[in-house]
Amino acid sequence: MTKRVLLGGVLAGVVMFLWGAVSHMALGLGDAGIQSLPGEDKVLDAMRENLKDAGFYFFPGEPAGVKSGNKDERDAAMKAWTDKFKQGPHGILIYHPEGTEMMSPGQLLTQLMTDIAVALVVAFLLGQVASAMKCFTGRVVFAGLIGLITGLAILVPYWNWYGYPANFTIANMVDQVIGFSLGGLVLAAIVKQTAPAGEASPSAQPAESS
Repeated sequence: MTKRVLLGGVLAGVVMFLWGAVSHMALGLGDAGIQSLPGEDKVLDAMRENLKDAGFYFFPGEPAGVKSGNKDERDAAMKAWTDKFKQGPHGILIYHPEGTEMMSPGQLLTQLMTDIAVALVVAFLLGQVASAMKCFTGRVVFAGLIGLITGLAILVPYWNWYGYPANFTIANMVDQVIGFSLGGLVLAAIVKQTAPAGEASPSAQPAESS
């Protein structure tokens, strides 16, 4: 079973990687909800002037007084922050001041290795339940449900707390479920319970004479 898990995980990971290329480059699922900045040049000029360090920014940012000073000072700082948040704008920003390639070989390799690692985990889990899940379709659904779990556990909280667009969230959940299901087709064919050596399957046993 170990060899089946390893082989299935690697092959399923490659399939998931190829699906990612199709879903992002041909179907545009990964780009749903992503827009270009209006007045981009002016916005970028302001960023270059004011943002010097790469980072993950949340704005309006938490004032230092929220966690320091006496209770009255903390309450006042929290109220000012809350009012500023209500007034808007608010959001998150992932920022890199230095230029780089849009899609580097290193990024593609990292994604491939990530997909293989994920598929190996799914293959391991499938191997643990293979004896109870003899149906090919059931094994595919098992893998697809893991993809659904990742979307529910990660993408929905990002939509809820950080305001990720709903169409981005839904499209990427669909992307995950399809990718895991396609990988599941490979895993279902490879990672399965086999009869022990010397033991004939029920269909191969001779019929009893009357």
